[in-house]
Amino acid sequence: MDGIMETIFGKYEMFLLILARVSGIFFISPFFSSQNIPISMKTGFSLLISILLAMVLNVNISLREIGFLELIFKELAVGTIIGFIGYAFFTAFYVMGQIIDMKIGFGMVNVMDPQHRVQVPIMGNFYYILAFLTLLSINGHHIVINALVDSYKFIPIGKFVFDRNIMDILINLIAETFKIGFQLSIPIVAIIFIVDLLLAIIARSIPQMNVFVVGMPLKIFIGLLFITISTPIFYSITMGIYNKITEHIYSFLKLFIKG
Repeated sequence: MDGIMETIFGKYEMFLLILARVSGIFFISPFFSSQNIPISMKTGFSLLISILLAMVLNVNISLREIGFLELIFKELAVGTIIGFIGYAFFTAFYVMGQIIDMKIGFGMVNVMDPQHRVQVPIMGNFYYILAFLTLLSINGHHIVINALVDSYKFIPIGKFVFDRNIMDILINLIAETFKIGFQLSIPIVAIIFIVDLLLAIIARSIPQMNVFVVGMPLKIFIGLLFITISTPIFYSITMGIYNKITEHIYSFLKLFIKG
């Protein structure tokens, strides 16, 4: 207990800077930013991690060259970027779900996401939750904590500089997120396209049939059937996303290696 009090009050400057970086991650990371997690629990976990890091890190902080408030914003930016990388890749499942919803007939239907308190597509929310649970089952949330610890090896306190390279990483990250979402939705989009083509042929061959009445439930049935069949391979898809999150986080951190 004495060691904890000494860390908080004796090294309060370093403790606050570490807390800023940790808070940035907890603010936006998909694993820790859920509104279902009580604020008190987030605050307590942030303080706990910050105390542990402050006890093991040995950093000399010079406030002569830079103001303390600017250091706080720099540390907050580092944590926010690390958390945003994880969050961005998880939004690929929302992109995928939105495309699938539009093709199978759920385009006008949204549900409330209890994590972020916003309207999201039905299948997007389904895939997001499935990916979230899959990563939790393999301790995927540890990647964020490990990246936080490793970030001090690559980006010491006060050494963060926002430049064009970081902007390029963030822009490419957003572009790749949409690309992954489109790629994941291609199989079911192709199947529904074939169904639409067959319905068009039937409509030309049998004009008396109301294709619209038959087509809507048929596309929903085939879409849900394909989603059910393809669910077992979702684990490998999630592992691919997990690897991409790891790759991009460390690509960001390695920008600060002086070669």
